[in-house]
Amino acid sequence: MGRQRNSQRKNAAMLDSDDTDSVCSSSSTVRSDFVGMMGSPAEELQLDKESVLDRSLDALYEKRGSTREKALEDIIEAFNSSLPHEFIEKKYATLLHQCLNSVKKGSSKEIALASHVIGLLALTAGLGEKAAEILEDSVTPISEALRSRSEAKKLESLLEGLAMIAFVGGNEPEETEKCMQLMWQVVHPKLGPNVVAIKPSPAIITAVVSAWSFLLTTMEGWTLDPKLWQESVSYLSTLLDKDDRSVRIAAGEALALIYEKGNLEKFCGGSKGDNDSSIKDAAHIHSVRTKILNQVRNLSAEAGGKAIAKKDLNNQRNTFKDILEFLEDGYAPETSIKIGGGSLATLTWSQLIQLNYMKRFLGGGFVKHMQENEFLHEVFNFTPKKKSLSKEDRVSGIDKRMYRSPNSILSKARTQFMSKQRMMSRDRNAGHYASELGDE
Repeated sequence: MGRQRNSQRKNAAMLDSDDTDSVCSSSSTVRSDFVGMMGSPAEELQLDKESVLDRSLDALYEKRGSTREKALEDIIEAFNSSLPHEFIEKKYATLLHQCLNSVKKGSSKEIALASHVIGLLALTAGLGEKAAEILEDSVTPISEALRSRSEAKKLESLLEGLAMIAFVGGNEPEETEKCMQLMWQVVHPKLGPNVVAIKPSPAIITAVVSAWSFLLTTMEGWTLDPKLWQESVSYLSTLLDKDDRSVRIAAGEALALIYEKGNLEKFCGGSKGDNDSSIKDAAHIHSVRTKILNQVRNLSAEAGGKAIAKKDLNNQRNTFKDILEFLEDGYAPETSIKIGGGSLATLTWSQLIQLNYMKRFLGGGFVKHMQENEFLHEVFNFTPKKKSLSKEDRVSGIDKRMYRSPNSILSKARTQFMSKQRMMSRDRNAGHYASELGDE
């Protein structure tokens, strides 16, 4: 799939500039100069968003953990509402360094937020040297944090962040495979002497399999021992028998992807050796196929029960019906979603897994990024439709909350600025009035 750097800067909202009639002329002049320096509403918005990012970046140096957590939340919201390329161009290394410090030393919440910011940073930077550097610098700190074995939410965010930076910055198969191995070790840790394995929760298993599958969509060749991949197929097959539906669905989609890529023989230890080995391998592959097919068929028609949520059951049935049709007839599910007047279609399991993972990762920022992120345009072969509205008229819900809400950072900063100007104006007027009395 084609990938290229995103060099455009888009803007989506503008600031209010109204003020009360009580402001005197000198204060108005200062305010006019302030707005005039910022230029057009679009440029004004860009500067305001960058000021939020600058302020949040400064807050990452604070000692109080809650302050850093709030700053990371603000950064995530800013990256979801726009693609701040100028900020990334100037300060991505500083932001990355501070986020990695949070990953190393922060609370579980701070680590989760910082991991998400690192993933957003790579995704917004797009393919190129920055994304490669983000991957290179982040792999070790993230892998060490993954071994800490703490809250599921923290581990899920670390896995998502690692998946995203490898997806964008992994230029060589070996780099991506290394990240996939790190993910696998979360559920299959390499244990030393006198170390007891901790059973991973269903949420962590689902996160590992989903992230692993997401990176598998980018792989075309294998350099690892096929026996390692044979273990992964066997493990995924056992997950189809687990009680948790999210685990079963993630495992089923991963197996469908393996079949789609035609790599089952590689996963199952296909050999180019003597005839006896080839016959044994062929028998083993047939056995694996038969077992998985029976499991998928059963899950596609599973009966419900009183304690089973109907929505979850239907979701599982529909997913495994699609997987069964693919395994039996070779037809992958075709989907289509509307994005800003355009249509994004998926025709393969690989595309569907990529799309669903990207939607989960970006959340409320998905539409914005799909409309303006050229890297994603290349990944999904998507061309957004041109909007008739001017840039100055486009105001998203997130932008309104961030930049127009009375409680937003910018509104508070604007209020402080105007209050200061009013005080200066009153002081000047008082001085002028006292001077006139002196003249009299």
